[in-house]
Amino acid sequence: MGNLEKLITFTGFANVHTGNLVMILIGIILIYLAIKKDFEPLLLIPIGFGILIGNIPFYSSNGINLEIGINQNGSILNYLYFGVIKGIYPPLIFLGIGAMTDFSAMLSNPKLILLGAAAQLGIFLTFWLALTFGFTPEQAASIGIIGGANGPIAIFLTNKLAPELLGVIAISAYLYMALVPVIQPPIIKLLTTKKERLIKMKPPRPVSKKERIIFPVVGLIISLFLTPAALPLLGMLFFGNILRESGVTKRLAETAARPLIDIVTIILGLAVGASTQADVFLRWHSVLIFFMGAFAFITATVGGVGFAKLMNLFLKEAHKVNPIIGAAGVSAVPAAARVAQKMGQKYDMTNHLIQHAMGPNVAGVIGSAVAAGCLLSLLFFK
Repeated sequence: MGNLEKLITFTGFANVHTGNLVMILIGIILIYLAIKKDFEPLLLIPIGFGILIGNIPFYSSNGINLEIGINQNGSILNYLYFGVIKGIYPPLIFLGIGAMTDFSAMLSNPKLILLGAAAQLGIFLTFWLALTFGFTPEQAASIGIIGGANGPIAIFLTNKLAPELLGVIAISAYLYMALVPVIQPPIIKLLTTKKERLIKMKPPRPVSKKERIIFPVVGLIISLFLTPAALPLLGMLFFGNILRESGVTKRLAETAARPLIDIVTIILGLAVGASTQADVFLRWHSVLIFFMGAFAFITATVGGVGFAKLMNLFLKEAHKVNPIIGAAGVSAVPAAARVAQKMGQKYDMTNHLIQHAMGPNVAGVIGSAVAAGCLLSLLFFK
């Protein structure tokens, strides 16, 4: 009987709390959205299942270390989480993004870079909003970066400035990335007229191989001379891109763009999900951060669309920009560009916007990394 009582003591049923059940429900909802609604399944399934794993209750009193929890030394989850807290995974993700991304759309029409820059409005407005709610500058910067709609950047910056908020910020950033097809269309429709949504842009000019090779070198030097703090992210992004564009490292580019980024995405998503224990995640400030993340993402979309409309005031009719593509200035690649394509074709099936939307989309990746670097320089080294 003593052994039976001891066995019962170690079961999850004997150690469960309401918070565990709430988090398990959240994990199930994320998995449902990924499978049923096809919302970024490559992200939400690892994160959702990680939440389930991280919130299985177990006995941990009296200093007993079963080496199973994510915060228990020696556990496999703890080793996997090491890559999150030390910032190992985000640069590897950026290496893969660089290897799979074609920057031709941006290079063929450089003014689209401005749309990627304008979409970073959400980061800085949310930064000031978070300060008014009493968050520290470091925490406010970490909350604001959710507006960049880039999970790896959010993880990278939060690890440096506010690691205590890592779980909720990572979940918020990835969730809003997944919800791009839900959140952006009504905002775009609200801010644009039917006439604007029907604008057809001139086909992008061909970009030579020489331009594509020169860009990662020049882009690296210019961006990192401006914000050296972003070196781990932008350095790997441009490195991955030159592997792609050089033409002589095809095997390395394919490895970075497929197996490597897939492996890291699995581990990162699982580890981030498992880090969301109920006692840490279910607090009032977590709910507040979640809503401020929504504000950041919405204002980022407004910034991109609004700046596209502003640009059109100064452009000739033949060179006007369809403001739908301004929403792609957030760095959710390529989800935001696909949203622009679908919205354009909703009003005119012959209007193919994705070739243009990828310009501000990839510019947004660079822009959000630069913004993170600026915030890191100002706050980490203060």
